[in-house]
Amino acid sequence: MTPPASRAVLAALGDPDSHAREAPRLYRFVVGVDQQARPLAAQELAELGDPMAESFFRRGIFPLTVQDLLAGLPEPATKANQSVYLIGEAGQIPLGSAPELPRAMRFAVARAATGRDVDLLVSTGADEDPAATFLQVAAWDPAAKVFNYYMRISPVWVWAGNSWSALAPGSRGHGCFDSHINGSVVMKELKAPWNNWQSQAATIRLASDDPFRSDPLYQQVIGAENLELTVRALISRWTSARLAAVTQDGTVEHPEQLMRHLFTSTAVNLASTATQSSTITPSSGDLLLPTGFWLNSDALLSDLELPVTAARPPMVPAAHYVESLGTFDFALEEKSSGFSQPGDTFFAFVVPEPACEDNEVVRQMVKQGLITGKFAACAFMVDFTNPVFSPVREQLMTHVPTTPTAVTELQDHIAQAIVDAAASLPPGSPEGRFAADWVLADDTWPKAFAQRIDDYLGHIGRRIQESAGFDDYVRLAESRRRDFKAMRLNEFELTLPTTNIPADAPRLRMNDDGTVAPTP
Repeated sequence: MTPPASRAVLAALGDPDSHAREAPRLYRFVVGVDQQARPLAAQELAELGDPMAESFFRRGIFPLTVQDLLAGLPEPATKANQSVYLIGEAGQIPLGSAPELPRAMRFAVARAATGRDVDLLVSTGADEDPAATFLQVAAWDPAAKVFNYYMRISPVWVWAGNSWSALAPGSRGHGCFDSHINGSVVMKELKAPWNNWQSQAATIRLASDDPFRSDPLYQQVIGAENLELTVRALISRWTSARLAAVTQDGTVEHPEQLMRHLFTSTAVNLASTATQSSTITPSSGDLLLPTGFWLNSDALLSDLELPVTAARPPMVPAAHYVESLGTFDFALEEKSSGFSQPGDTFFAFVVPEPACEDNEVVRQMVKQGLITGKFAACAFMVDFTNPVFSPVREQLMTHVPTTPTAVTELQDHIAQAIVDAAASLPPGSPEGRFAADWVLADDTWPKAFAQRIDDYLGHIGRRIQESAGFDDYVRLAESRRRDFKAMRLNEFELTLPTTNIPADAPRLRMNDDGTVAPTP
C-alpha cells in the first residue's frame, strides 16, 4: 500500500534506485510547490533541528526500516520513551469470512528521542516487508517549533515540508498536507472506542498461528487510548507555537487562516457509539450516539462551559437502529478486493464530528484573548445543530479580513462587519442570527445559549423515539459521511459503511427543532 502523498513524491523522484546509487542524501519535495525533487542544500539541512535531522541525516545515516530508525536514536527504547500502536480498517472483520481481504495494518510509534516528551510520530506498514512498505515521520523541531514531515520512498528519504507548509497556499491540501491539513499530527478516530485501533475497547484479530505475533513491535502494542493523549498534546503544542508566531508583532497577517477554524470545518474526527454493531439486537438497551453528531459539545460544553442541563444526549431505541440496517442496506465494501459484508462498522454509527485541531485553535484563541468566549459562542450558535460542514456558518467567513489586522482589533472588526451586514439581511440569515446573539448581555448569553441547546436536545429526544425520526437522522449521518468521503482524509474504503442512499441525494441539515431538511 503506497499512500497518495508517497506516490506523488515517487513520481517526482523518477527512479529512486538511481538516487540510491549516488551518495546518500536527503531530498526535498514539497507537493504543490516544487516541480521536481532535489537534494537539500547543506544550509537547508543545517537548519533542520528535529531528531531525524540530528540523529540521522546530518550524519549521513538513512535508516531503511522502522526498526533501523528506532534503534538509531540516541537513547534505547523503553516503556517510558516509546509507545507502539496498531490500526487496521479490516482488523475486526472475522478472518475466516474474508480470506481474500488485505488486512493493511499499520503501526504508529510515538517516540521521545531524548527525555520523555514525544517528538517523533512514526507511521509504517505493519504486516509488509519493513524495507518496502511506506515509512513516514512527523518530527518536532524545538527550535523552529514546527513538525517536519519526512517520508522514505525506498530507499530515498525526502523532506516533504513542515507545519507552515500546510498553511501556505501552494502546498496546502497537497502531498502529506492533504491529511495533515493544519500542520499538526492526525488521529482520525481520536475518541473512545477508537474505531479501527487496537485499544482497551477492542483487539485487532489475528490468527493464532500468525507469524506477525512474533514481531517485536507487535509485542509492544498498547491501547490507542494512550495515543489519544499524545496526539492531543502534540496538536496543542503546535497550536500554541503557531499562535505565538502569528501574533508576536501585534498583527495577524492572515486573519482568515485563524478564523476558518471557527467558521468552517478544516478537518473532522470520526466518532461512534461504544457498542459493537454485531451485538445489537432489537431488545438491546438504548444506544448513546456520539454527542458530536448533535452539536460541537467539546467547544460549547467543555471549553466554553455553557450551563446545559440535559443529563445526557438523546438515546435511540436499539430496535430502530437494527431496523435501519435493513432499510438502508448497510454494508462494508472494498471494491479493490471485491469484499462485501452486510452490516455496519465494527462500532455502530460512525460519523464525522468537529476536529480537535479546529477546536484547539479556537480554545487557545479564547485563552489568549484574541477572541472572547462570547464571540466564539455566537459563531458556533449561528448553526449549532450542524457542527460540521455548515455552509451557513461558513458564510460568515466573508466578513473576515484577508489583510493584516491588529490583534486588538480583530474580533471587533469581524463582529462589526457581521452586524453591519445583518442590518440589510433577514433575521434568519447567518449574519442576523449572529447579530441577535451578539447584543445579549454578558451575564445572560451563556444561559440563553444553554436553554436553546436544551430545547434542541429535547426535540431530538422525542423524535428519535419514532422509527421515522431516527431514519431521518440516519439520512443526515449519511449526508455528512458523503462530505467526509470528499475529503482527502478519506483514505480507506472500509472506514465507513455504504448504504442504498443515492450518492446524489440532497445534502441535508439539522434544524433547531430536531427536524432534518435539505440544505438550501
